[in-house]
Amino acid sequence: MLPSKAQSIIKMGLFDEASRVEDPTHEFNERLLAEEEGALWDDGKSSAPTYNSFVVCLFRASALVLVFLAGALFGFQWHGDLDSLCSRHVSQYSTVIKEVEIRYDLQEFNGSLLKENVFRQDAGPDVDAAWESRSELYRSVRIPPEDAEQSGLAADQVKINAKYGGGFPANVEGLHHLHCLNLLRQSLYYNYEYYHAKREGPFTNNEYIFRRHVSHCLDIIRQELMCTVDSGVLGQVWIYPENPEPYVDFNTQHRCKNFDAVRRWAEKNQLPQDPPADFLQPPSEGDRIYSQMP
Repeated sequence: MLPSKAQSIIKMGLFDEASRVEDPTHEFNERLLAEEEGALWDDGKSSAPTYNSFVVCLFRASALVLVFLAGALFGFQWHGDLDSLCSRHVSQYSTVIKEVEIRYDLQEFNGSLLKENVFRQDAGPDVDAAWESRSELYRSVRIPPEDAEQSGLAADQVKINAKYGGGFPANVEGLHHLHCLNLLRQSLYYNYEYYHAKREGPFTNNEYIFRRHVSHCLDIIRQELMCTVDSGVLGQVWIYPENPEPYVDFNTQHRCKNFDAVRRWAEKNQLPQDPPADFLQPPSEGDRIYSQMP
């Protein structure tokens, strides 16, 4: 038999050991206490991750603010020149884009069916003068060499002789479209005889070439209208108060380029009407020369 005092000591030890097993929070409490005591004696290095995270967050927030302010400033600066920006985005680049201040204005189309204007008159001097004032008489313009590639001109295309300034002869496409539309007007069944009798321009060609010229113009306009398809809509109005009927309203509003500015540029930059015989540079070795009209 152990002395009662020894038994008491053993019992106390067994009790302590059992209590440690039965109390799962004991180990956690000891670890927590150790961490708290360690924090009192920390040299400051353990707070670095928290501090660094704060700095990173602050830096990112500042960067976002700067990007937002820069974007807002850029947008404000471009707000006054959105017309030029949009034109450069949706139009083929050329010297016209570079030198003409393109603007878009709200215009209402004259879509009247029965009320004719000067452009719709039957063949005669007045209607011819109206159409010619738009584009018909303008000659080619000069595209500088530095604008050629970006304007879609190949290096081996026709060039102007260097002694006359160099560059590439070219025509403004929009004015060619109007030329084509004018030819279609002249070819209408009720205008054809008048212009055929005058024997001017396309009407000097034989019937085969003339018909191909007209169909060329028709198809060019078709492609242009499909390329720049108008996404506006035509509403309807009521006509005839006594017996109302719906009728399509063709007098719609459109955002239009300042056509006259382009026309004036083309007129001002026309090549000579009667250029010298050597005005164009002869083709160089290796330049493409087509065996027939492309």
